[in-house]
Amino acid sequence: MAKILPLKSVQPRKFGYKKARRHARPDSEHTGQIDLFAPTARIIAMPSRPGVFEEALLYDERGNAEKAYESYKRAILADEYVADAYCNLGILESEAGRIGEAIDCFKNSLTKDPVLFESHFNLANVYFDLGDYRPAQVHYEIGASLEPDYANLYFNLALALAMLEDLDHAVEALETYRRLAAPAEAEKATMLLATLKHSVEQS
Repeated sequence: MAKILPLKSVQPRKFGYKKARRHARPDSEHTGQIDLFAPTARIIAMPSRPGVFEEALLYDERGNAEKAYESYKRAILADEYVADAYCNLGILESEAGRIGEAIDCFKNSLTKDPVLFESHFNLANVYFDLGDYRPAQVHYEIGASLEPDYANLYFNLALALAMLEDLDHAVEALETYRRLAAPAEAEKATMLLATLKHSVEQS
């Protein structure tokens, strides 16, 4: 069986975490929009201040990890976008080096919402960093079934498959990444793809 020694010389870096922002997606029941197809149109009052989850996300994006952490916890207690809050809390736990807590957060998120793409992708990243490539592969593949056009996932999946010495599928994943990514980003995968194809030929 061929060893992936050339991969170490290329030193490709996987793409990092993705925050959950499901709350920001259009939803007529939560955005204050009028349902034009309802029998009787009614005006829904806009909230005067952001919710706890939105507050947490603002702190998070401004780099205030401590307040973001506290606000995500409060969002969970308030039963507000719990899956998303656990997901983003997991990112903070991981960045703080608390890997066990991060895994628990992502799993709690998926318990609340088994099809939350961001939690599958982020949990896969944690497993990848731990060298647990098989569960990383599983969660990347679930993520791909949920958001098949998210290019970065296929790059990370290709790396996991390469480390598992599943070279043919690693090449397929990397070719999918190159097809979906912007041209400048896709070019970064050229050397890795050549390395993987060479390894396939030598196996």
